[in-house]
Amino acid sequence: MKPANLKGRVLAVDLDGTLIRTDMLFETFWSALAHNWTTPFIAAAGLAKGRAAMKQRLCEMSDVDITVLPYNEDVVNYVRAWREAGGRTALVTASDQSLADKISAHLGIFDEAHGSDGATNLKASRKGAFLEERYGQGGFAYMGDTTADLAVWSKSAQAITHTNSKALRARVDKLGCEVEHLSPEPVSAKAVLKALRPHQWLKNVLVFLPVFTAHALQLATLAQALMAFVVFSLVASSVYVLNDLLDLSADRSHPRKRKRPFASGAIPLAYGTWLAPSLLIAGFLLALPLGLNFVLVMLGYYVTTTAYSLYLKRRIIIDICVLAGLYTIRIFAGGVATGIPLSIWLLAFSVFFFFSLAAVKRQAELADEVASNTVTKGRGYRGEDLQLITSMATASGYVSVLVMALYTNSPEVKALYPRPYMLLGICLVLFFWISRMVFVTHRRRMHDDPVVFAVKDRVSQICGVVIGAIVVAGTIP
Repeated sequence: MKPANLKGRVLAVDLDGTLIRTDMLFETFWSALAHNWTTPFIAAAGLAKGRAAMKQRLCEMSDVDITVLPYNEDVVNYVRAWREAGGRTALVTASDQSLADKISAHLGIFDEAHGSDGATNLKASRKGAFLEERYGQGGFAYMGDTTADLAVWSKSAQAITHTNSKALRARVDKLGCEVEHLSPEPVSAKAVLKALRPHQWLKNVLVFLPVFTAHALQLATLAQALMAFVVFSLVASSVYVLNDLLDLSADRSHPRKRKRPFASGAIPLAYGTWLAPSLLIAGFLLALPLGLNFVLVMLGYYVTTTAYSLYLKRRIIIDICVLAGLYTIRIFAGGVATGIPLSIWLLAFSVFFFFSLAAVKRQAELADEVASNTVTKGRGYRGEDLQLITSMATASGYVSVLVMALYTNSPEVKALYPRPYMLLGICLVLFFWISRMVFVTHRRRMHDDPVVFAVKDRVSQICGVVIGAIVVAGTIP
């Protein structure tokens, strides 16, 4: 708690990493990229005129919702207490002036706000010179979080750090001014792992499906499928990180997704900016031993998922078709990696079955929207579409059951199973399971992803065990 009387004293506060648990340069870049895929080229052209010009251009192209930014509550409370004690407060940032004005107006705790103006990048020594000219040598206290702020702290009467870096704190302690250290929540390995969404890797088990349906359980084949699984997991995590960076504002407006690591500020956006390409490169390097065709399949997967993140997810119906295709491509990749020819029955079943699950995913989102009377940003659906999406999910699921029923009488099944008629029991289980999934979603008890929900759901687990038992029974002579 600050002294009771701070009348006449000025507190200047940095924005990125101090007032907020994020960086507005990355915020505006990813927001602009979500709307315009040419953003990197435009940013590079702006950078040729200087960092301040680039920041201004990105601000013009972006649509960042400053009301849902991850603010550091300890800093907000500190600034509020300073002001209530009679002191003056100023937001001074290297971000563009337009952002500084919006954030200052939103919080209502600053007497003035200063930012970069498109020509001057208000950072480090330039920020120090600006504050010294405005308030005089030692005429202000300053709160910051990086080594760039040393040039500002050296001119201040009081240095307030918001960092866990012992090295930076030690350098500030040697400046000779009054020092106060605040400790932000550190970035945890758990948060980084969560950003990779390892629970979503369950979908990649589909690469093993060609192996099991063809009864090709040789060690070499299983090893190839396992490598394909690892590759898909790395590339998929790269896509998940990219998608989270592109969906920041939408996620922050969502009751559950706002807790995701990047949206909540648990991980700096800079981490995600290098993490996404690193995972992608690692995935493709591991894909090389599986052959050129598998690499091309993975390239197609990545291009499709990127297009989905940038554009296709905002196109009604198309987004569901793409999601269904991304499930099916995992099965196709498993066949390519192991050299196992894929049955047309398997591909047909997967297209209808996964279209149903993708529609259930949208049904869950719309059910939440209707119940909360909100609209999810970045989607083309409206509340009145809920009944239609529910019908699509049900119909496509039932068609997949029909394909399964026809498959049980095919020559392929008769060649693989001594008692193929046993597989008809799978149709009954799937008929029940699909109906229940739609029903559960209708009652708003569905996880955002139906696959993840199914893995945790006891009834779904029992259905899986029953299906496994039926398959085993069909193989017994």
